[in-house]
Amino acid sequence: MTMVLKQIKTLLEISQSREIMRRYFVVNGFDGALTMLGLIMGFYVSDYVELAIVITTCLAAALALGMSGISSAYISEAAERRRTLMELEKAMVTSLDESHHARAAIWIPWLVALVNGLAPLLFALIIISPLWLAHSGMVLALEPLLIAMLVALSIIFLLGVFLGRIGGTFWLWSGLQSLAVASATVGLIYLIA
Repeated sequence: MTMVLKQIKTLLEISQSREIMRRYFVVNGFDGALTMLGLIMGFYVSDYVELAIVITTCLAAALALGMSGISSAYISEAAERRRTLMELEKAMVTSLDESHHARAAIWIPWLVALVNGLAPLLFALIIISPLWLAHSGMVLALEPLLIAMLVALSIIFLLGVFLGRIGGTFWLWSGLQSLAVASATVGLIYLIA
């Protein structure tokens, strides 16, 4: 296991993919959280909808976001990595088939794709967990849809804080900016309902 992690670390360094993976994690995590917030808000302002329907709809959307993230990132990253490898081989006038660069061209697209697809799925599952708990009979302090929306808003705020720390800006300001986007989304959904 240690050897595998060491190999992954080497491939990430060679391909300079850490920043790409971090960016995909945040961007698609934000997409997943905002999508769940929008769906749940839509159900909240609608006429009564059964909790099982809300869970199924949110889970279906989360799975679609995950599959879309995995497939789109893999296709684009694999193409970019192949192009980069071919340019490097052309510049070096030699084949790099057995090199770390060739292994990175094969494995990095998969890693990036998994991060890209799993981020929205993971955040969506966390957000809809209060709905599952309520559906299984657990008594919650607030309505399950409200709790799920609060979880979504918290995740969106924390993603903003994370970006603020990465970018060297004031973490609270960055978190509040993300929260403003989420609040505007909630407000628009409320207006159209």
